[in-house]
Amino acid sequence: MVSTDASADDTLDLHLPAEFVALYGRTGDGLLGRVADWGPADTPAGVFHLVPVHAERDVPLIARWMNDPAVAAYWDLTGPPVVTEDHVRAQLTGDGRSVPCLGVLDGVPMSYWEIYRADLDPLARYCPVRPQDTGLHLLIGDGADRGQGIGTTLIRAVTDLVLAARPACTRVLAEPDVRNAPSVAAFLGAGYRYSAEVDLPTKRAALMIRERAPRVAP
Repeated sequence: MVSTDASADDTLDLHLPAEFVALYGRTGDGLLGRVADWGPADTPAGVFHLVPVHAERDVPLIARWMNDPAVAAYWDLTGPPVVTEDHVRAQLTGDGRSVPCLGVLDGVPMSYWEIYRADLDPLARYCPVRPQDTGLHLLIGDGADRGQGIGTTLIRAVTDLVLAARPACTRVLAEPDVRNAPSVAAFLGAGYRYSAEVDLPTKRAALMIRERAPRVAP
């Protein structure tokens, strides 16, 4: 499993009313809450943290990953570091609906994640979404970490973090390219279901959904 690709810069293309951003994007917990405070996840692969990206510190590493041909096939962010920097800064300076993060496993940065509000994303133009639906984009940075089942393990861990930190969220979504069979398989292994195929502007996507488990009455 290499990556579940982002829809290029389309994530921030949907403009929200200024009043909405002022109310939810700049005060309190914002549109996604404080991802930095979601805490560690103990996984079979090690202790995992989501660490929000700091552009000056992290862009060189992320840009190197983006230029790996296995990643570039789905992310389309090849080129000098400024290409990745522009993509990251658009989120960092935006309204908070998408948070770029490094995935740090046992203290080592090894993956890149974008946690985003699917209900406030252009994805909502192409398939039904629910209020507070949360989406994931990710890539595993180094080839040595791929094909070991780590992607499935981390997707399950991050999904659990989302659902624990965002009680209003009932579903976590992903939309990897249908050609990206390892990514689709990783989501299936992490408890997602293959809901539909969706034609997006840059790809035909496999819409993957994991629902919050229903509460069992005492």
